[in-house]
Amino acid sequence: MNRMYRVLGFWTLAIALMSLWGNLYPMSLIFFGLTAFFVALSYLNLSERAYLNIFFGFMFVSFVGFTYYTMFMMPLGGEEHSFFLQTVL
Repeated sequence: MNRMYRVLGFWTLAIALMSLWGNLYPMSLIFFGLTAFFVALSYLNLSERAYLNIFFGFMFVSFVGFTYYTMFMMPLGGEEHSFFLQTVL
């Protein structure tokens, strides 16, 4: 299971480098941090259950954060967003 966290670190590093080359600096910093987090966790040699609980918590926080950002903080850009806000508010 610890090798899967190294694989996650590899893919987050790839995303961080692509976002850095695309001048998306805040996104690249987030993914560089995730790379360090995943690689550091991979060397802790925890049990499989601990790795799964950590991954579940990570996915829960990221999905809730993404949903909160897209619903309440993302600037209005198209008709679909303003239509949604008109129906809800």
